[in-house]
Amino acid sequence: MLLELNILPLGRGRSIGDDIANVVKIIDASGLDYKLTAEGTILEGNWDQLMDVAKKCHNEMRKKTDRVITIMHADDYDNRTGRLSGAVESVTKKLGKPIKQ
Repeated sequence: MLLELNILPLGRGRSIGDDIANVVKIIDASGLDYKLTAEGTILEGNWDQLMDVAKKCHNEMRKKTDRVITIMHADDYDNRTGRLSGAVESVTKKLGKPIKQ
């Protein structure tokens, strides 16, 4: 299962890089495979693992501000694994050339 996680602290000013770095530490410590992007983080694991990490990240951000918006998109595809890189590799193969990552 893939989960795209976006955690947005409100009222923290224009730069939230330090806040995001603290959340990424939680994700990294989880041992789950993940990919940080400019707009969020994509994680791979089972439902319970992903919800546990998402909750920890949300709660960590909540310690810093009164309002946090957490957005999650889940892709549950029949217990398949290796999709974090596999989905990109599939599209690359179909295009027949490397894509920007």
